[in-house]
Amino acid sequence: MELNFYKPAKTVSGPAYSRWFKLMATIFSVALVVYAIDIARRFPLLEYGFSVKALLFFAALMLAISYYWFLRSTITIDEKGITQTWMYNRHVEWRDVRSAKMIGVPYAGWLFPPRLVVRTGNSFTTFNGGTQDILIEFAHISLAFQMQKMAGK
Repeated sequence: MELNFYKPAKTVSGPAYSRWFKLMATIFSVALVVYAIDIARRFPLLEYGFSVKALLFFAALMLAISYYWFLRSTITIDEKGITQTWMYNRHVEWRDVRSAKMIGVPYAGWLFPPRLVVRTGNSFTTFNGGTQDILIEFAHISLAFQMQKMAGK
């Protein structure tokens, strides 16, 4: 069985999350910040112990880091494989891919576009696509691996 059979017709690159998803992340993050400010005004947080302050600080830091990477994350599909930038980069080379399938969230496709789940040996890696071109390439990848699976039977 040839494991390195898929090569995209061209390099496709773009944001990992759609504008709609980024807008929803922005609204959610702003709402959390407003809620945190409201809590800080109503409770004497400075009187609490170090562990409570540290927990709140790291929760706010994690929100800021996650929000930053939601806005900046990109995905690239090229002749080498698939790469998605994030706090840590996810990369899968074509020679390591055993199967690929698109999955979606039922009844919420308008908010959460389909994702590509790639199986490499014993692990699974999920990639997000934020543009139509990337989602079309995901469909090509998924179809190619489904056809390979059917041909192998």
